[in-house]
Amino acid sequence: MANRTSTQNLRKRVRYHYRGNAAGSTLRLTLGCLLGLELRRVGSGKRMTFGKASEATLSQWMADNARVCWIEQDEPWDLESQLISQLDLPLNLDQSRQNVFHGRLKELRAQARQQARQLPISS
Repeated sequence: MANRTSTQNLRKRVRYHYRGNAAGSTLRLTLGCLLGLELRRVGSGKRMTFGKASEATLSQWMADNARVCWIEQDEPWDLESQLISQLDLPLNLDQSRQNVFHGRLKELRAQARQQARQLPISS
C-alpha cells in the first residue's frame, strides 16, 4: 500500500463515501449491489450510479447502519497493510481475494454492471 497515494485526506474520502455516488465510491457500489439497488448508466453512459433517489436511499442506509472511526498514524499505509493481512474484510475486493465471499461479491457487481449496460441511459 505504500506506493498508493491519494490526493485527498481521510476526511474527504470518508465524506465522499457517505455523500457521493457509486461511480466514485467502490464502497457505495458494493453496498448498493448488496442492497439490491438498480445500477444505471448516467450522463454520457460511461458512468454508473444508482440514480438520485436510490443514491439518497443508500446514503440514508449508511447514515443509519455504517460507522467510521480512525486513529492518527504517522505512516498509515503500514498499519493499513498490516490490518488487511490480519483481518477478514469481505467488502475489500482489492486486498481480500482469499475471502470466501470475494468471488460472489465480484460476480454480483459484474452482473449489476452488465444489467446497467442493457438499460437505457438514465437522466
